[in-house]
Amino acid sequence: MTAAGLVATRRWLLLSAVLVASSLLILTGGAANAQTSDEIREIEDSIVKIYTTTADPDYFTPWRLMNPNQSSGSGAVIEGNRILTNAHVVANASYVQVQKNSDPRRYLARVEFVSHSSDLALIQVEEPGFFDDAPPLEIGDLPDPNTEVLVFGYPIGGRTLSVTKGVLSRVEQQVYAHSGEFLLAGQIDAAINPGNSGGPVIADGEIVGVVMQSAGGGRTEALGYFVPTDIVRHMLTDASDGQFDGFPDLGFRTQDLESPAAKARYGLAEDETGVLVIKVFEDSPADGLLQANDVLLSIDGYEVAGDSSIRLNRDLQTNYKHAIDVKQIGDTVPLRIARQGVAMDVDLTAQRRQQSYSLVRSEEFDAIPDYYIYGGIVFVPLNMNLIKRWGSDWTRTAPVNLLHARSQWSSPEKREVI
Repeated sequence: MTAAGLVATRRWLLLSAVLVASSLLILTGGAANAQTSDEIREIEDSIVKIYTTTADPDYFTPWRLMNPNQSSGSGAVIEGNRILTNAHVVANASYVQVQKNSDPRRYLARVEFVSHSSDLALIQVEEPGFFDDAPPLEIGDLPDPNTEVLVFGYPIGGRTLSVTKGVLSRVEQQVYAHSGEFLLAGQIDAAINPGNSGGPVIADGEIVGVVMQSAGGGRTEALGYFVPTDIVRHMLTDASDGQFDGFPDLGFRTQDLESPAAKARYGLAEDETGVLVIKVFEDSPADGLLQANDVLLSIDGYEVAGDSSIRLNRDLQTNYKHAIDVKQIGDTVPLRIARQGVAMDVDLTAQRRQQSYSLVRSEEFDAIPDYYIYGGIVFVPLNMNLIKRWGSDWTRTAPVNLLHARSQWSSPEKREVI
């Protein structure tokens, strides 16, 4: 994605996205009819409600915690006696309990694995027999657009499990409100209300996504997003060794290249497409292999259009970054580039991304803030946790110089702001 476009998209969605400790898709009409009643009842046995007590660090006074907060969300039992949910449901959690649909008892649980970047988490319950009557749900493939899906979860306004119906309207990359990452997301044309973040999106009896966030702010109606199974599978593979690696980054940034004059300027023929490399970060996989003013023609076999998109299949066109996101750390990512009009092939190795290529660190979770006190003055690294302490309207209320630092790249001479 272009540097300017990513900043603009992120700014809008972080203003408008409504992250809720729980979310529910609600449509008018009767019960969802994509499954039979027996199939729905069987799925209901695998849905749990998650109760969380959290204590977030106070980044204005980093030596103390803020007042405890209690919230709830939803989850689904999957293979391996694990519960799949959202990361933001259990972020900064000090105490987690789960409750089955057919059992009023709350069971003590622990967070096994968290991927804040993909807003996904895995929870385990040690109680013997907890999973005996909760069959695991299969992880399926993302269905075609206009497919009817079911959403299971615990909405506000009641204590029992609710099943509602929606339609998959599109699949493309969006900014994840929890982490700020730009990843593939499914869009459902249905109102999302506080109720069941982490609840599964079901098609043909299989999980095809995890309810994540809504877009609000008065600009949209009946619009919600879920984490698709491409991202879920990436997280599950990452979790298989018990160590969090996250999504790789190749260490370069591009801008769209659609103008015929601009294409000619960088050596592209009229029928060729690609995007312009504008930044290569030091000590990154691309360092020494790519250069500014190179043109990225294809990535992992997908031709890159002038608007930075690739076509994965007939129905799915998205930003070329997705071809990187599906890779694991250590995988090879083949690129085809043009340098001064000469085409060449380059192989980059996917590496764990740096904490931030920006001067402002990304938001941190499940961690105690770094700080240093000298002469009565508190020194802290500038990160999004600190900026967001200015409130939900932080894009307007936070100091301008701190907001400006978000658009500046880090360098060996200037790694971060204190």
